[in-house]
Amino acid sequence: MSVHNNTQSEIWNEDLAPTDPAHRTWRWQDYAALWIGMVMCIPCYMLAAGLMDQGMSATQSVMIVLAGNAIVLIPMLLIGHPGARYGVPFAVLVRSSFGVQGNKLPALLRALVACGWFGIQCWVGGSAIYAIGNLLSGGLLVGPKMAWAGVNAGQLVCFFIFWALHLYFIARGPESVRKIETFTAPLKVVIVLALLWWAYDKADGFGLMFSAPSQFGPGGQKEGQFWAVFWPSLTAMAGFWSTLAMNIPDFTRFSASQREHYVGQAVGLPIPMALLAFVGVAVTSATVVIYGKAIWDPVDLASRMEGVAVAIGLAIITLDTLCVNLAANTVAPAYDFAAIFPRHVNFARGGFITAVIGVVIMPWKLAESTQGYIFTWLIGYGALLGPVLGIMLADYWLIRRTRLDVDDLFDLNGRYAYRNGWNVSALIAFASGVLPNLPGFLHAAFPVAFAEVPAFFTELYNYAWFVGLFLSLGVYRLLMASETVRVSQGLAVERV
Repeated sequence: MSVHNNTQSEIWNEDLAPTDPAHRTWRWQDYAALWIGMVMCIPCYMLAAGLMDQGMSATQSVMIVLAGNAIVLIPMLLIGHPGARYGVPFAVLVRSSFGVQGNKLPALLRALVACGWFGIQCWVGGSAIYAIGNLLSGGLLVGPKMAWAGVNAGQLVCFFIFWALHLYFIARGPESVRKIETFTAPLKVVIVLALLWWAYDKADGFGLMFSAPSQFGPGGQKEGQFWAVFWPSLTAMAGFWSTLAMNIPDFTRFSASQREHYVGQAVGLPIPMALLAFVGVAVTSATVVIYGKAIWDPVDLASRMEGVAVAIGLAIITLDTLCVNLAANTVAPAYDFAAIFPRHVNFARGGFITAVIGVVIMPWKLAESTQGYIFTWLIGYGALLGPVLGIMLADYWLIRRTRLDVDDLFDLNGRYAYRNGWNVSALIAFASGVLPNLPGFLHAAFPVAFAEVPAFFTELYNYAWFVGLFLSLGVYRLLMASETVRVSQGLAVERV
């Protein structure tokens, strides 16, 4: 009996075991729908806002969004390959590089941050329900804040209503996520196009903001500073989906073939991201004409619309937030917790753990008081997980040459056991990728306390995701040289 089918293995459970052929049903349309569903969200809509605020023109902003997502698509497709080939999730795949016990480190890092974002997204969705409830009831949900929570009872109830919606899909597994994303993706496209038409009609065009020149051109306020802003902006765009690039095997393990997820991701990620950025710029430019000021936040925009359009707009935001939260912040930590406690936690229990932690952190306080830090953390998060991605790429493509022993991925004494289950080379490579970016992160997150950080490190932090990825990839490749030789000799013997 194969180890990965041996229920007695301490690091095996049914949800972590390789996907059987009966469940490899995802087609390219499903992956395209998954990405369209995740792309059509509030943070993506607002991406171009930050770029234009830095002085980019509308065209430059959209092109940078497109370029960043085209870049991150490359490692996403490469890391998706072993998921489709061997049917294992990220937390199991990473055992080949970090070890059958060491995989718990990257799994925990990915899971905990996802829990935080799960809670924050639940608060956003609950806030939309709260707004709808007040609209329909004439403000009956409004009340005094509870001292211990910092929010009123109506807000808390709406938060838990939206939170509870996730439990239904968690209990039914990742296939339910595919179904809701496939169903809602076309609806989201229609809604976005309708919003674009509404803005164009109301403003008799898209407004002057849409055609405003770049501030970096001759005579502009930031003449000659284009590249100083371009590179960190590109890094941020690439880092936006870097978390999904790392755990994309959680989805590609259900692919009917390599082609299905390749085509679906190529269709569903970069172009829709650029199109949504275009819509965000165009609609916001029109709001200057309609309302007299730029309104980047679609929740704010929906609240300004008249009549039933307000409720419809907020309901759409609620559905959108649910879909994104399920795909981006539920599937990954559910598998990660299952891998950390394989004998006690399956996918559903991992999802429930995620949901509980998402409440315990009291996300309404996090979103209210540390908004700036959250976005600083997002950049730092890319710097933290970029090295994990680099190690995975080096291990699977450069060292293993796409050959994995799936049985040993579930064997505490197999080839991926290393030293007591931990691969020291991976830990050193991970530290090598993270440490150079640490001073720049501390300066960005706590500018007063770390004001004296040398300019070299603050500049290096502008390229944090790239620096972490390539440094860890190179260091891991060097430290694993002997393993590379062994694998090469084994392949040579097979060819003979």
